Amino acid sequence: MSDLTTSVVAVDSSAGDWFALLKPRVLTLVVFTGAIGLAVAPGHIHPVIAFAAVLCIAAAAGAAGAINMWYDRDIDAIMRRTAKRPIPAGRIAPDEALTFGVVLAVASVLVMYLATNFAAAAILALSIAFYVFVYTMWLKRRTPQNIVIGGAAGAFPPVIGWAAVTGGVDIMPLLMFAIIFFWTPPHFWSLSLWASADYERAGVPMLPVVSGARETRRQVLIYTMLLVPISVLPWALHLAGPIYGIGAVVMGLIFLASAIGVVFDKQDASGVSLTNDKPARRAFKVSLYYLFVLFAALAVDRLAG
Repeated sequence: MSDLTTSVVAVDSSAGDWFALLKPRVLTLVVFTGAIGLAVAPGHIHPVIAFAAVLCIAAAAGAAGAINMWYDRDIDAIMRRTAKRPIPAGRIAPDEALTFGVVLAVASVLVMYLATNFAAAAILALSIAFYVFVYTMWLKRRTPQNIVIGGAAGAFPPVIGWAAVTGGVDIMPLLMFAIIFFWTPPHFWSLSLWASADYERAGVPMLPVVSGARETRRQVLIYTMLLVPISVLPWALHLAGPIYGIGAVVMGLIFLASAIGVVFDKQDASGVSLTNDKPARRAFKVSLYYLFVLFAALAVDRLAG
């Protein structure tokens, strides 16, 4: 990793800068899916303990985000959409960000263990390690499959929430894991289609940079086609009710239609969009609604008995 920003001395850092280190946009999704995993798990957990568990999931995700920003500070300074982050912008020193992330990571795992059980704490620790060491330090700069394999890091929260209640893992949290795992590639590759210039400038081998826009569009459709039947499995296996089943089918068709739109976007001979990647931007937004509706439907089914 380049030492491009290691000598930057932070000045005028605010509470907002420290919060930005946690990657709040990613944090929102992580907290939501983790809370749903906890809510649909069989058994009872005291509301205070449940809140503590969700807080630990949030803190762990934020810790991983802070360490990721510390490690990626050199490429963040090059990419337009990340250049204003606290570290490359000089508002937080790299060593302070690393310390912040490590302390938060250790505290989140320790509190999860004390508040719930060993299984939940162990999976939480695994999720942090996977995101930091496997995705950030190993995969991201080496292979266009970084999103596919690294997507597992974002799929852990519902499993952690489930384990916090039950002390173990069952088929239902594994299905929730699989849904997020197969959702991640079409979600991020849709983003990468209209942000590929940034990734190319920073030397990150995202799929559009390595294999081109046309192949990326094809992969968006393939993974969406794999995702839709997987998302129906909780209902098909009688692990979720009709509310979820209807939601999974309807949202699956909507997501699939958006992925088809990405493939048939107007392109030049090299596969570059002639519409400013409007279908890819639309698919990215649809993917967010898709995951929210699916997991919300799981919770509604649980409340409906």
